[in-house]
Amino acid sequence: MVLKTCVLIPAYQAAQTIRSLVEKIRSQGLDVIVVDDASTDDTFQQARAGGALVLSRSSNGGKGAALRLGIEEVLSRGYQRVIFMDADGQHLPEEIPRFLEAAGAGMADLIVGNRMGHPHGMPLVRRLTNWFMSWLLSRIAKQRIPDTQCGFRLVSRPVLEKIRFSADRFEIESEFIVAAAWAGFRIRSIPVSSVYRRELSFIRPFQDTVRFFRFLRSLKRHPKAT
Repeated sequence: MVLKTCVLIPAYQAAQTIRSLVEKIRSQGLDVIVVDDASTDDTFQQARAGGALVLSRSSNGGKGAALRLGIEEVLSRGYQRVIFMDADGQHLPEEIPRFLEAAGAGMADLIVGNRMGHPHGMPLVRRLTNWFMSWLLSRIAKQRIPDTQCGFRLVSRPVLEKIRFSADRFEIESEFIVAAAWAGFRIRSIPVSSVYRRELSFIRPFQDTVRFFRFLRSLKRHPKAT
């Protein structure tokens, strides 16, 4: 049985890359939902021109806020699984079949991309930060996830239905890992390419690391399942 699958992309100031990305995904026969996080450029228009269903936030809330809005749409449309991708070109559409193959083999409920086997182009500070966060979150989750900060991932519908996420910004990547593990879901990793485009990235290692530690302090209050 072929499970209904879509790709969900949170986007901010992504007019340069989003249309091409959407078109490449659509050429694989997959639906695309883009959440425009109040961009001031032509992200909305370019995403729609590429063939995506585009949702628009009235104010910029961050990646987590955009994903939460997108997840509501995914569930309302009856998709059985969703692939998360970034809008800035750091995730390659041609690697989507790897996730579908792994999901079809029943590998896990949450399949996370792993760039750390060959982190070409990733700055050293980012590499070390990812390694530390992944080591720590793997211990908390009691499952080995070598690249917990990779946003390229496939999520099954039961994960989205059972867990309520609260993070607004990039710490949503960590929240997904911990919440899914605590709710008893299986997490596996598959290799993906490391494509680092500094000029289009909105990741800020210092600020995002601070938010990561604030997230860790909140874990005792985080619901393990709902």
